[in-house]
Amino acid sequence: MSQALSSGALRRSRNLTEEVVAELSERIRSGALQPGDKLPTESEIMAQLGVSRTVVRESISRLQAGRLVQTRHGIGTFVLEPVDQDRFQIEAAGELTVRDVMAILELRISLEAEAAGLAAMRRTDENLAQMRRALDEFERLIEAGEGNAVAADVAFHLELAKATGNRYFHSILSQLGNTIIPRTRVNSAALAHNDPGSYLDRVNREHEDIYDAIERRDPEAARAAMRMHLSNSRERLRRAHEASSKMQDAG
Repeated sequence: MSQALSSGALRRSRNLTEEVVAELSERIRSGALQPGDKLPTESEIMAQLGVSRTVVRESISRLQAGRLVQTRHGIGTFVLEPVDQDRFQIEAAGELTVRDVMAILELRISLEAEAAGLAAMRRTDENLAQMRRALDEFERLIEAGEGNAVAADVAFHLELAKATGNRYFHSILSQLGNTIIPRTRVNSAALAHNDPGSYLDRVNREHEDIYDAIERRDPEAARAAMRMHLSNSRERLRRAHEASSKMQDAG
């Protein structure tokens, strides 16, 4: 049964998404929402907490990344059983700092560079088709000016991991969830030096370089393209975080 949320419990802040994540996470951890319980609908959360649909969807996405909830399409979002603490896991996305995500990017550089090389050697036509579909959706969202292409971005990286034929690559990246996308941690405009479209165009070109190398079955080029993409992502995040910190200090 859906549990009602109190709007008074939601403190206004610069990042409403993190506030919603914190509120829902607390409900789950305190037992107000039990495993198997259905979360309120998007419209209910919007009304109860006074936030937009975009904020609600991003909040649910972060809870999914933290393995706190699972969405069953056409049915709703449900609380999951607690994760075994002995298993490899990453904190819920809302609890990660920019420093944490930069550390995760270091891990990904070694992990995904090799995954890209293996994908170039082992990918199937279906793997390639799924990667193409994710990139086409990413580009469509950019051209539409919607900006929020996180789901398509994640889908590309997860399908690449699946193309390795080694389930552990996919398992680890799935555990990381949306934390593999640095722009979920800072303002996209800061990442792009106030030009989000240009920034996403660069990300798209980097993705295409990776895809092209995998398509032509060139493992060395695929490794190099992935390493370049993730190194660029880490540098963009570092610069954006520094810029944001300076703006806050000045404020």
